[in-house]
Amino acid sequence: MAAPRKYSLELRERAVRMYRTSEPKPQIKKLAVDLGVHPEALRGWIRQAEADAGERDDRLSTDERAELVALRKENVQLKRANEVLRTASAFFAAQLCATRRDVDREVVKGHVRQAVVAA
Repeated sequence: MAAPRKYSLELRERAVRMYRTSEPKPQIKKLAVDLGVHPEALRGWIRQAEADAGERDDRLSTDERAELVALRKENVQLKRANEVLRTASAFFAAQLCATRRDVDREVVKGHVRQAVVAA
C-alpha cells in the first residue's frame, strides 16, 4: 500500500494550474512558500503535469506509469506461471521416462524368454 499523501490532490492541481497560467512564470521556490508546500514537491508536480501534457520527453506520463506498473505485475504473474509449467513438465517427463523404462524392461524380458524357449 502506498504511503499517505502529505498534500491533497486539490492543492496539487491548484498549485500546478497557478504556475502554468501565470505570466511571467513565477519562481517555483517563491510560489511554493506562498502555498505552504515544499519547493521540490511543487517542482515535481509541475514536471509531472508537463509530462502528462506531452511537453516533456524525459518523464513518463501518469497513464504510461500506470501501464508500466500493470505490465510489470503481469510479467511477474507470467514468470510464475512459466515456472509452474516448467516444473510440471519436468515432473511428467520423469514419470513418463520411468513408465517407459518399466515397459522396455518387460519387452526385453519377453524377447529373452522367447529366445530361450526357441533355443
